Amino acid sequence: MAPFKTRRRVEFRDTDAAGIAHFSAFFFWMESAEHELLRAAGVPVVDRGPDGVDRSWPRVSAACDYTAAVRFGDELDIAVTVEVGRSSATYAFAFAHAGRPVASGRVVAVYCLMHPGRKPEPVPVPADVVARLAAYRPQA
Repeated sequence: MAPFKTRRRVEFRDTDAAGIAHFSAFFFWMESAEHELLRAAGVPVVDRGPDGVDRSWPRVSAACDYTAAVRFGDELDIAVTVEVGRSSATYAFAFAHAGRPVASGRVVAVYCLMHPGRKPEPVPVPADVVARLAAYRPQA
């Protein structure tokens, strides 16, 4: 088992007036890396159910801690692991630039039925999804 790995370049639009990556950019990068991991695992981000009810992963918590600045043009390596609970997935993100840590983040998403016109209904993560995500569990 190993983390899922991807890379992002800090674009001009990601920076603040000082030329440093704006804190909010890390949240977009986390969501994008999460979606890449799900695609790599063969898990749909939104599963269009034949019954007209979608299944998806609304976020219920997100956080990011920063340890070093990155700037326009820098390349970020992002390592992602995921722990799956009964009805949720907790993603951990480790950001590095040139081999040094620059940030770490965490996102919790709940697997839900998305009934039209109603609030999301948390349900257990299907066993096949748990099995597909097992490859990206954090190492002990």
